[in-house]
Amino acid sequence: MHPLPVASRGVAGVHGVARADTAQAEWLAAQAVAALIDEAELTPKPALVDQRGSGAHVDLDLPLMRRSAQALRPGFMAMARAAQGRLPDQPLREQLAAIGRDAERAMLAVTSGSNAHRGAIWILGLLVAAAALGDASSVSHAATALAERAAGIARYPDRHAPVSALADSHGARVRARYGAAGARGEALAGFPHVVNIGLPALRAARARREPETAARLNALVAIVAVLEDTCLLHRGGAEALATARRGAARILAAGGVAQPAGHAALLRLDHELLARNASPGGAADLLAATLFIDRIQPDGWRIAPSVQE
Repeated sequence: MHPLPVASRGVAGVHGVARADTAQAEWLAAQAVAALIDEAELTPKPALVDQRGSGAHVDLDLPLMRRSAQALRPGFMAMARAAQGRLPDQPLREQLAAIGRDAERAMLAVTSGSNAHRGAIWILGLLVAAAALGDASSVSHAATALAERAAGIARYPDRHAPVSALADSHGARVRARYGAAGARGEALAGFPHVVNIGLPALRAARARREPETAARLNALVAIVAVLEDTCLLHRGGAEALATARRGAARILAAGGVAQPAGHAALLRLDHELLARNASPGGAADLLAATLFIDRIQPDGWRIAPSVQE
């Protein structure tokens, strides 16, 4: 149990509020980084970087993913601080976008130019900011409320976004070709694959007393089964997306990865996606968002169990 730090009751005035705000921002940033590392270390994932190796990503590995996540801590903290005492509006949206671009540069600096967490900066940045809206004493929100607050920020345009980010990214090209919503569409819709798919799958597996690793893998698989993953579409086209969805459906039909048949189906999907050099990177980002929201429970900001528990 690691509750959110707040200023002591004996401290009053501006300084006490400032300390509470700083503690909140530091805590939210730490939970975002931890969620990214939890996602990266989760093993075995289908064709994704994990403790076995690089999956379909020849330019990434687990130590690099950890470094990338840690490099984002100052950016997430800055996003939380920017949102404190605010309501969603266009100036906040544009301030968060500018911080996000700085965070992306920090990520690229430690990864030698590899895109480890670009999508996660957008997704988790919005959720961190949404959790920090208002003041440090009113940050406890149900998942649906938190996701909707994040969507409220995302719905404002960023008038300062580089043209290349709008039209020339992998995600933009995939959206134009296949009509997939991508990370932007997911945020605008209030993160339905997190709130309605990932979190329920994670908590249902825990309710069945499955190991934490299996619970997190089941959440990932549940998202893969229904998401129009732009990473899969970019790397392998519609065939890769169909392969991933069929494979995920087989795992779920077998009772999930805690069952021998489900675990075998997971390894089969890993093999099939590696053969196509494609991975569900979009689903991985949404799993990180699921784990982040799960870490900040409404009743006392409980920390989720570790995979060792």
